Amino acid sequence: MHRLLRKLEGGDRRSIGKVEEVVNEVFKNSALFNVLIDGLFVEDPVVRMRAADAIEKITLDRCEYLQPYKRRIIKLAAETRQQEVRWHIAQIMPRLHVTPKEKAKVVKILFDYLQDNSKIVVTFALQALADFATEDKKLRPRTISVLEELSKTGSPAVKNRGKKLLVKLQNIND
Repeated sequence: MHRLLRKLEGGDRRSIGKVEEVVNEVFKNSALFNVLIDGLFVEDPVVRMRAADAIEKITLDRCEYLQPYKRRIIKLAAETRQQEVRWHIAQIMPRLHVTPKEKAKVVKILFDYLQDNSKIVVTFALQALADFATEDKKLRPRTISVLEELSKTGSPAVKNRGKKLLVKLQNIND
């Protein structure tokens, strides 16, 4: 395993370990981003989670780093069952520059995430869907419908986020 990923080992999934150190290292050497992408596919769930966390943090400022890996990320999003990876992937998805076909696949994945047992996954999937719907008026009615439902029936966190996203989408003037 690459030395960068070794920094993500240890402990359990309730801690972020040395993610900030790894993020700073990748900011100094962008070639290491590829190592983090590979970290999404290692056997160790702690490393996978922390790699996803680091990728999410890095791509807040450098979303262009994602583009060469979008197919791998979309495939992982569809296949992973690890909730911590799912919630970071949901945050990352709106940062991808996707074709209409890829976007349809991503949106389907995000709607599937709404069935996840993790309320964090559901919350971030709702946010991602709202982000896509902000730019896609065809997606907006379905997203608004789901937001209306989950704003009434979801967990407190889901209700709260859903209500905020609903206001945002309903106030868009095309």
